[in-house]
Amino acid sequence: MPGGLLLSGAVAALLTTALPAHNSSPVFDNPPPDKIVIDVATVNGSGCPQGTAAVAVSPDNTAFTVTYSQYLAQAGGNSDPTAFRKNCQLNLIVHVPQGFTYAIASADYRGFLSLQPGASATQKASYYFQGSSNTVPKTHPFSGSYNDDWQATDSTDWAQLVWAPCGVQRNFNINTELRVNAGSANPGKVSFMTMDSTDGDISTIYHMAWKTCPTS
Repeated sequence: MPGGLLLSGAVAALLTTALPAHNSSPVFDNPPPDKIVIDVATVNGSGCPQGTAAVAVSPDNTAFTVTYSQYLAQAGGNSDPTAFRKNCQLNLIVHVPQGFTYAIASADYRGFLSLQPGASATQKASYYFQGSSNTVPKTHPFSGSYNDDWQATDSTDWAQLVWAPCGVQRNFNINTELRVNAGSANPGKVSFMTMDSTDGDISTIYHMAWKTCPTS
């Protein structure tokens, strides 16, 4: 997705559901009425080859989704020795209406997981704005045996939200990783983990918080 390919669309996700206790906070405003637009500056990583990740903004400006079609890590059997770890870094340009700033309040991840007895897997993510330090990764471990959908949520306390700087453009970076460890599983059996959505039903949802910038 080179050159800041513009991607838009719809997904049903409400920030008011994710953060009901803060709707009356003086630093929180309803989402801006003007549409936000997200351009994908760069997509890099073994889990998201070019053309396999898409971004869509919700109609109410409370969330955006990232949908992957080839994000799969696996180990065991005839798996490639490097296939046990897959990663993806998204560099996003978020065009925010004048006078507003945003933060990522929570992120919902889903996929499918098949682990043999003795195998394990990990999903990891970190987030940061251009020019700021990388955040401490949030990690979700899983262990075999397992053969079902998986889901994980990263949440940030309101007081710890990291807001985009007002008045300047800072790209937003999302780093994710899937890792599968065969462990003591039968070496002839394959274990795998996906963050994959060929039908659009399984995607990553990032819930956005909003507030107005101070006036000069």
